Amino acid sequence: MRDIVNGMLVKGGKVLMTRRSKHRKSYPDVWSFPGGQVEAGETNEQALVRELKEEIGIVPTHYDHHSDLIVSSPNGYDAIFHMFCITEWQGDPSILDHEHSALCWYPLEAAAALDELALSEYSNLLKSLRAGH
Repeated sequence: MRDIVNGMLVKGGKVLMTRRSKHRKSYPDVWSFPGGQVEAGETNEQALVRELKEEIGIVPTHYDHHSDLIVSSPNGYDAIFHMFCITEWQGDPSILDHEHSALCWYPLEAAAALDELALSEYSNLLKSLRAGH
Protein backbone atom coordinates (compact mmCIF):
# COMPACT_ATOMS: atom_id res chain seq x y z
CA MET A 1 0.00 0.00 0.00
CA ARG A 2 1.37 3.40 -0.98
CA ASP A 3 1.59 6.30 1.43
CA ILE A 4 0.55 9.68 0.03
CA VAL A 5 0.65 13.02 1.86
CA ASN A 6 -1.70 15.90 1.05
CA GLY A 7 -1.52 19.44 2.40
CA MET A 8 -4.73 21.36 2.97
CA LEU A 9 -3.74 25.02 3.30
CA VAL A 10 -6.47 26.79 5.28
CA LYS A 11 -6.65 30.54 5.83
CA GLY A 12 -9.55 32.88 6.53
CA GLY A 13 -12.20 30.20 6.01
CA LYS A 14 -10.77 29.25 2.61
CA VAL A 15 -8.77 26.26 1.41
CA LEU A 16 -6.24 26.09 -1.40
CA MET A 17 -7.23 23.58 -4.05
CA THR A 18 -4.97 22.45 -6.89
CA ARG A 19 -6.24 21.38 -10.30
CA ARG A 20 -4.40 18.27 -11.46
CA SER A 21 -3.04 18.54 -15.02
CA LYS A 22 -4.88 16.77 -17.83
CA HIS A 23 -1.85 14.56 -18.58
CA ARG A 24 -1.74 13.00 -15.08
CA LYS A 25 -2.03 9.22 -15.02
CA SER A 26 -4.10 9.21 -11.83
CA TYR A 27 -7.01 11.58 -11.35
CA PRO A 28 -6.42 13.86 -14.36
CA ASP A 29 -8.07 17.30 -14.61
CA VAL A 30 -9.80 17.32 -11.20
CA TRP A 31 -9.44 19.34 -7.99
CA SER A 32 -7.21 18.00 -5.25
CA PHE A 33 -4.54 19.16 -2.80
CA PRO A 34 -0.80 19.52 -3.25
CA GLY A 35 1.26 16.54 -2.11
CA GLY A 36 2.57 13.22 -3.27
CA GLN A 37 4.19 9.91 -2.42
CA VAL A 38 6.22 9.30 0.68
CA GLU A 39 9.67 8.14 -0.43
CA ALA A 40 11.66 5.35 1.23
CA GLY A 41 13.22 6.54 4.47
CA GLU A 42 10.99 9.62 4.77
CA THR A 43 8.47 10.33 7.49
CA ASN A 44 5.07 11.62 6.42
CA GLU A 45 6.02 15.06 7.71
CA GLN A 46 9.29 15.11 5.73
CA ALA A 47 7.42 14.10 2.59
CA LEU A 48 4.81 16.80 3.19
CA VAL A 49 7.44 19.53 3.49
CA ARG A 50 9.36 18.25 0.42
CA GLU A 51 6.28 17.88 -1.79
CA LEU A 52 4.82 21.29 -0.93
CA LYS A 53 8.16 22.99 -1.55
CA GLU A 54 8.55 21.20 -4.92
CA GLU A 55 4.97 21.68 -6.11
CA ILE A 56 3.83 25.08 -4.84
CA GLY A 57 6.94 26.69 -3.32
CA ILE A 58 5.87 26.92 0.32
CA VAL A 59 7.28 25.54 3.56
CA PRO A 60 4.62 24.58 6.12
CA THR A 61 5.43 25.95 9.58
CA HIS A 62 2.27 25.04 11.52
CA TYR A 63 0.34 21.92 10.60
CA ASP A 64 -1.48 18.99 12.15
CA HIS A 65 -2.29 15.53 10.91
CA HIS A 66 -6.02 15.70 10.22
CA SER A 67 -6.99 12.21 9.06
CA ASP A 68 -6.13 9.23 6.87
CA LEU A 69 -8.14 8.12 3.85
CA ILE A 70 -7.70 4.58 2.54
CA VAL A 71 -8.40 4.64 -1.18
CA SER A 72 -8.46 2.07 -3.96
CA SER A 73 -7.09 3.79 -7.04
CA PRO A 74 -8.54 3.35 -10.53
CA ASN A 75 -5.03 2.22 -11.50
CA GLY A 76 -5.31 -0.83 -9.27
CA TYR A 77 -3.26 0.12 -6.24
CA ASP A 78 -4.38 0.96 -2.74
CA ALA A 79 -3.07 4.03 -0.97
CA ILE A 80 -3.32 5.75 2.37
CA PHE A 81 -3.77 9.48 1.93
CA HIS A 82 -2.35 11.19 5.02
CA MET A 83 -4.19 14.51 5.18
CA PHE A 84 -2.54 17.46 6.93
CA CYS A 85 -4.24 20.75 7.81
CA ILE A 86 -1.72 23.58 7.35
CA THR A 87 -2.53 26.94 8.94
CA GLU A 88 0.84 28.72 8.62
CA TRP A 89 3.55 28.59 5.98
CA GLN A 90 6.41 30.52 4.47
CA GLY A 91 6.17 31.66 0.86
CA ASP A 92 3.33 32.38 -1.54
CA PRO A 93 1.73 29.35 -3.19
CA SER A 94 2.31 29.15 -6.94
CA ILE A 95 2.54 26.37 -9.50
CA LEU A 96 6.17 25.20 -9.85
CA ASP A 97 5.70 21.94 -11.75
CA HIS A 98 3.68 20.34 -14.53
CA GLU A 99 1.54 18.30 -12.15
CA HIS A 100 -1.00 21.09 -11.68
CA SER A 101 -2.74 23.46 -14.06
CA ALA A 102 -4.38 25.84 -11.54
CA LEU A 103 -4.49 26.94 -7.91
CA CYS A 104 -7.63 28.42 -6.39
CA TRP A 105 -8.68 29.54 -2.91
CA TYR A 106 -12.21 28.28 -2.26
CA PRO A 107 -14.45 28.93 0.73
CA LEU A 108 -14.59 25.60 2.60
CA GLU A 109 -18.29 25.12 1.83
CA ALA A 110 -17.78 25.78 -1.90
CA ALA A 111 -14.79 23.43 -2.02
CA ALA A 112 -16.84 20.65 -0.39
CA ALA A 113 -19.52 21.12 -3.07
CA LEU A 114 -17.18 20.92 -6.09
CA ASP A 115 -18.30 18.30 -8.62
CA GLU A 116 -14.79 17.59 -9.85
CA LEU A 117 -12.96 16.44 -6.71
CA ALA A 118 -10.25 13.80 -7.21
CA LEU A 119 -11.69 11.75 -4.35
CA SER A 120 -15.32 11.79 -3.25
CA GLU A 121 -14.04 11.49 0.33
CA TYR A 122 -12.66 15.03 0.04
CA SER A 123 -16.17 16.47 0.36
CA ASN A 124 -16.70 15.14 3.90
CA LEU A 125 -13.13 16.02 4.78
CA LEU A 126 -13.70 19.63 3.73
CA LYS A 127 -16.97 19.73 5.68
CA SER A 128 -15.10 18.59 8.78
CA LEU A 129 -12.56 21.38 8.25
CA ARG A 130 -15.41 23.88 8.01
CA ALA A 131 -16.83 22.62 11.29
CA GLY A 132 -13.43 23.02 12.96
CA HIS A 133 -12.68 26.55 11.70
